[in-house]
Amino acid sequence: MATHDLYAKDPGDPLWQVPASGSARFSWEYDDGRDRLLALYQKGKDKQWDGHRRIDWDLEVDPYDPLGTPDEAMALYGTPYWPKLTDRDKGELRLHFASWQFSQFLHGEQGAMICAARIVESAPDLDAKFYSATQTMDEARHAEIYARFLHEKTGLVYPINDNLGSLLADTLRDSRWDMPYLGMQVLIEGLALAAFGMIRDTTDKPLPRQILAYVMQDEARHVAFGRMALRDYYRQLTDAELREREEFVIEGCHLMRDRLRGVEVLENFGIPKAEAEQLSEHSEFLQLFRKLLFSRIVPCVKDIGLWGERLQRAYADMGVFELGDSNLDQLMTQDEEIADRLDAERFAAEERERVAEVAETIESGAAESGAAEA
Repeated sequence: MATHDLYAKDPGDPLWQVPASGSARFSWEYDDGRDRLLALYQKGKDKQWDGHRRIDWDLEVDPYDPLGTPDEAMALYGTPYWPKLTDRDKGELRLHFASWQFSQFLHGEQGAMICAARIVESAPDLDAKFYSATQTMDEARHAEIYARFLHEKTGLVYPINDNLGSLLADTLRDSRWDMPYLGMQVLIEGLALAAFGMIRDTTDKPLPRQILAYVMQDEARHVAFGRMALRDYYRQLTDAELREREEFVIEGCHLMRDRLRGVEVLENFGIPKAEAEQLSEHSEFLQLFRKLLFSRIVPCVKDIGLWGERLQRAYADMGVFELGDSNLDQLMTQDEEIADRLDAERFAAEERERVAEVAETIESGAAESGAAEA
């Protein structure tokens, strides 16, 4: 079935065209480059995987609770609307929220693929181009996986959120070569990583947990790449140039904060937009969720050298300033370890099943042989 037929609301023109500017940069310097980036490039090559094979797509998904979402996570929980909902209504709401979340992940991954391709085109250094080429493939795989989940497991897709679309457009329109790094690697991917992690660590559903764990293993490399490249470059910028990028971060963070409200879902259930925004804004769970979404962005922004007074004040106003001291390297290491551990657990279980099957076959054969001799 065509994706257009699965949209909860009309997404409009099937092609979204964003005018892009900037130069394609060729480098004639083919020496080894920076050891750290080349090591990351090698890791990117070594860690390629096939979403068709690595993920167990035979796992069943309950369409009315795809992610194991608790009642408290629903924006309508604790409001006068909640007691009026039947169990079927609540199931529909969970379906729509899960589909909306994964739809934004899907659209974000396509944006990441395009931004990674732009980095290949515009980055001045060949080692950065090499790594970005592997990331472009990673992002294509992620978009493929999220699209498959929505097509086969929920049968429902939502259009791109306005705030995500605005940040993507701003990122792609900017002619400065470092802006796709900053907008995508730091802001969009950083927020997505935090959202992936919260669902990965709380869901009791094996298929979405596999998808998120494996995608996050790739994203840990992508964020490391952005940090390395931007940290090196931003050391060379003037204070005025740094302030310009901090202004972009502040605006982008406000857009990202508002991105995951799910207002579109509530509108789809007949709640006026203004009321839906208020319900989302005052949901205790979603307030905590939105704050935790910055756990990957704030320390990364600080690490790459964007930590001026105005930016610090903006983070203080958002209530996320203290997240700047989070250990980003530890979080990324955990992302990789969780995916490896999940693989080990799955393959060990499959091996146990295979051994049991072989033993059963041998036992069955021996029984048949004994019966024949008798």
